[in-house]
Amino acid sequence: MTYDTVIIDSHVILPTGMIDKNIVIDDGKIIGLTNDIPACDHKINGNGLISIPGAIDTHVHYGVYSPINEAAKTESHAAAIGGVTTMMRMLRLENAFSNSLQPQLTTSSEYHYVDYAIHASIFTQKQIDQMSFCTDKGITSFKIYMNLGGEVGHVYMDMPPNSSNLVASKVNVTDELVEKIVKNAAKLGCPVLVHAEDYESCGCGIKKAKEKNQDGLSAWSSSRSPEFEAKAIKTVCKFGRDYDCVIYFVHIGSEQALLQIQEEKKLGTKIFVETCPHYLTLSYEKQNGYLAKVMPPIRTENDQKAVWNALSNNQIDTIGTDHVANQLKLKLDGDDVWGALAGFPGIGTSLPILLNDGVNHNRITLEQFVKFTSYNAARIFGMYPKKGTLEKNSDADVTMIDLKKEKKVTSELFGSFSDYIVYEGRNLKGWPVKTIVRGELVAEDFEVIGKLGHGKHVSRIITSK
Repeated sequence: MTYDTVIIDSHVILPTGMIDKNIVIDDGKIIGLTNDIPACDHKINGNGLISIPGAIDTHVHYGVYSPINEAAKTESHAAAIGGVTTMMRMLRLENAFSNSLQPQLTTSSEYHYVDYAIHASIFTQKQIDQMSFCTDKGITSFKIYMNLGGEVGHVYMDMPPNSSNLVASKVNVTDELVEKIVKNAAKLGCPVLVHAEDYESCGCGIKKAKEKNQDGLSAWSSSRSPEFEAKAIKTVCKFGRDYDCVIYFVHIGSEQALLQIQEEKKLGTKIFVETCPHYLTLSYEKQNGYLAKVMPPIRTENDQKAVWNALSNNQIDTIGTDHVANQLKLKLDGDDVWGALAGFPGIGTSLPILLNDGVNHNRITLEQFVKFTSYNAARIFGMYPKKGTLEKNSDADVTMIDLKKEKKVTSELFGSFSDYIVYEGRNLKGWPVKTIVRGELVAEDFEVIGKLGHGKHVSRIITSK
């Protein structure tokens, strides 16, 4: 028999450790690992490279500042160059899912280089009533924004396909609404993703800081104290226990939040934790300007150490980028930190940051790296064993990395909609050099060579029922 592709001579990372085997691929699936080189149409030389399960970015915002027909192109291009084979979109829709979901799904299907999955954000009672409409479409996780309400309830929703107008909205995610979302998600057997910041406390903190004419990323951080994260964590975890719902905390970056989560776990809450590369690498003590403004804010160098420590001790489950595809003209639309837009791009730099600062500095092992970037996410979000593994019959999603490759970060490198990057000029050692999605080589040596539309929506199974 002649197979489609064999990846030869690479080191293969399995949950049990590294082995030297050839990876046999046929019809988009992994057929097996072998010492032989069976007959094949394509050989991919992996000499000196490490093959890992394709990375899953659990947390990506795109379709907000450019419509999905454009954003899927640019951001999946950046993902492919960064070694990401599945990107999980935080979908934010203003209207009922029955009206606005299908156009997003239909348009998305034409414009991705890599595979994608969707978390549906819930803002209203109407959307709570239609959560099962989402699960019927293979969307089996829901996002709660506890940071949005009252004075700080402004949010940009995703644009309708082919539109060019921003969709500004005002929402009020009260504790009552949060409880209803958690209750319904538990009934459906779905996890809820939680942005844990208490919006009332944040509103007060921002007001006080503005009254004192404070500015800069330090003012932004103190106005949204880690205490407000801990408060929100406590609130939603109580609901999680009451209704037996899995709570997945997104973008955790402070020591206090991590400590509160440990307390809630002791009380019996089912919790998963995500952090982002910027909480491992940036602090307001070292950053100038407003580019690194994000919610929750980047914190102190001590918080950075606490996040690395939690990561190396496996108290964090996944790495998501919280990638926001925005541009400088919007990002810096103001004279101070309060007028700057929160969020920045990062999908292309996630793996090289973790390889450079983590693996190559012996803070995490390659096996941990694989768990944080693919295996755990696939299990938590109902994609395993299709994704997150190099087992037989799994999708042939393979990221091939070169631990010795050195390259300077530039925003132009990734082809994203964004015209800046917070890591501009940083020299990183350890890069993905080949990205394979369901058996197709979509990026090689920092160039996308795959076909637009190859990326498919990953319909997920419900894991917690």
